[in-house]
Amino acid sequence: MKIIRSLDAAAEGTRGTVVTIGNYDGVHLGHQAILKRVVARAKELGLSPAVLTFDPHPARVLAPERAPQLISTTAQKLRRLEAAGIETVLLVAFSKEFAMLTPREFAEQVLRGALEARVVMTGEDFRFGNKQAGDIATLRELGQELGFEVEAISEVGLAGKRISSTMIRGLVSAGKVSRACRLMGTSFALEGPVVSGKGIGSKQTVPTLNLAAENELLPHNGVYITRTRLAPAGPAIPSITNIGYRPTFDGEGITVETFLLVDGPVEAPARIEVEFLSFVRHERKFATPEQLKARILYDVGTARRFHERFGYARVG
Repeated sequence: MKIIRSLDAAAEGTRGTVVTIGNYDGVHLGHQAILKRVVARAKELGLSPAVLTFDPHPARVLAPERAPQLISTTAQKLRRLEAAGIETVLLVAFSKEFAMLTPREFAEQVLRGALEARVVMTGEDFRFGNKQAGDIATLRELGQELGFEVEAISEVGLAGKRISSTMIRGLVSAGKVSRACRLMGTSFALEGPVVSGKGIGSKQTVPTLNLAAENELLPHNGVYITRTRLAPAGPAIPSITNIGYRPTFDGEGITVETFLLVDGPVEAPARIEVEFLSFVRHERKFATPEQLKARILYDVGTARRFHERFGYARVG
């Protein structure tokens, strides 16, 4: 997949595209339905399926107090766009200057100039340009003048409800990761480097990998059944993960600690990605480390049965 990070770079060697525009945070089932249509239309016309997206999220620049905690890191989003069949991504470094583009400037410089758009796919409520002055009618008028078609895409829902990134954020924040995974069509996951802990687990409970999550959004504090990938392309290992403050040890600062459900030691990797599959219990304070260890081992049994039941027990 070709990732373009500036408008000037995009203009060099970009063939005609079918493009959709959006933040695509989480790349959930609703997003995937749109991307499937983009890929199909591009194949039909012999063009490149493309996405125009932003980093940072526009709200981070224009209204930081209302900016959402993002579901995915940029790297996760790009991997999921590629998995959906997208060939070209224009990743715009969103700024106040970019936000000042008029609808015409946006259409001329970005859609026609940088992406060589032949078809633009958006929702009926799409707004663009300075102060969101442009709507889909504006885009159609500009498209007729500049040589691209505009196709409106209907929203995709599940059980009669619209799927949105906002909905998924609410589910993850509440610890309802199973439901979030169903709406995403894949597992909600945290990724980042493995960092040194305080050694409490290896001495008093069970040894864990300590993840310094790069994601903005974390699940609610508690214990979760997870799978841990030792590298973006490495094997996925059954695991159980605790998110919280380690109240039994009067911990300070939130931690993400993962225990791998494998026999024998595993060399600590530089990075991991932890996929959250199911909530087990809320974090709570135990009277002694021994009581905590006993509960951890009980939770490990619960996690092993889950992995065996749903076919996640095999490393791979």
